[in-house]
Order: sequence, then structure tokens, then C-alpha cells
Amino acid sequence: MNSELHDLGLARRKEVLGHTSVENTYSQMDPLQAPFQQIVNEYVWGAVWSRPGLETQTRCLLTIGMLTALNRPHELKTHLSAALNNGVTREQIMETLLHANVYCGSPAAVQAFRCMREVFAEHDSQTVSEEKR
Repeated sequence: MNSELHDLGLARRKEVLGHTSVENTYSQMDPLQAPFQQIVNEYVWGAVWSRPGLETQTRCLLTIGMLTALNRPHELKTHLSAALNNGVTREQIMETLLHANVYCGSPAAVQAFRCMREVFAEHDSQTVSEEKR
């Protein structure tokens, strides 16, 4: 493994998904998952997400569209939350899902819109909790 690319990827992953999300993943990891997480950090986050050429917000929206197409709700929720935390607007997310509806089909979009509502509600409740502090 390329440790420099791994370290870059881990830092980028934490920047996009948030430290808490990444630490959650690591806290649940067993020794059999460690090699997979190494590869994810090096290739997904180090070699791809760290490339120049696309802004983080664009990468977030592309990922949302692709996860909708693949019907991967767990990962979609993670990336919907990351998109909000990286400055993507709710309107941009909704437009991405409407666009995905045309190319991926309504069943995939229905699931994605459910995920979107859940993530928006969770995000709103976190915002209210932070405002009360």
C-alpha cells in the first residue's frame, strides 16, 4: 500500500464525510475489514476524491446520482449528509434526484427521495440541538 496516498485519502475522507462518521466506521471495524478500509482510503479517497478537476460539491452530487442508480440506501444517506455538510443545497440534491429519476427509474428515485427526507430531518434536528446549546 502507498502510505502517502492512504494518509491523503484518510484526511480527505474525514474532510468530506466528517471525523465522526469515519471514526464510527473504524470503531466497528474488525481485523478482516482492515485491508478493505486501507484500499478505500488509498484508492477511493486518495486517488479519486483528492484529484483536481472537480469540486467537492460536484463529486458529492455525482456520488448521490450513482448511489441512486445502484439503489444503495445506506451509502446514499452517508453521502447525502456529506453533501449538506459540504455546502450542497437541498435544491441541488432534489434536482439531482429528479434527474436520476429519468435515467435510473422511478423505483430507484422513490428510495432516494425517502433517504433524502430522512437525512434532511436528521440534519434539521441536529441543527436545532446545536442552536439550543
